[in-house]
Amino acid sequence: MDISKIQNQLKKFAIERDWEQFHTPKNLSMALSVEASELVEIFQWLKPEESNSPNQKQIQEINSEVADIAMYLLRFCSILEIDIEEAIKNKLEKNAEKYPVNLSKGNAQKYNQRED
Repeated sequence: MDISKIQNQLKKFAIERDWEQFHTPKNLSMALSVEASELVEIFQWLKPEESNSPNQKQIQEINSEVADIAMYLLRFCSILEIDIEEAIKNKLEKNAEKYPVNLSKGNAQKYNQRED
């Protein structure tokens, strides 16, 4: 399934329930934040090694939260007419400039904290 098909399904889902009235950028961004927090909550008290190998119940919860996050993000992009593929492409190009391989490989330091 491609992104535009998913966005069309999400729009249809909202229209059928008369939820478009609630799908404002403000509400969708807030809902997106809540869902991201629910994903964080799954990992909150796990040890790093535990987070690398979640159990089956956690994997189901993670899948559900990832889907919620993706759906809200795609709906948000639809409402604001953001081409998510183009936005990602542009951001990757900017990140490649900020984080050249020779300065960033194996280094988690933010670009503006480096001493080039």
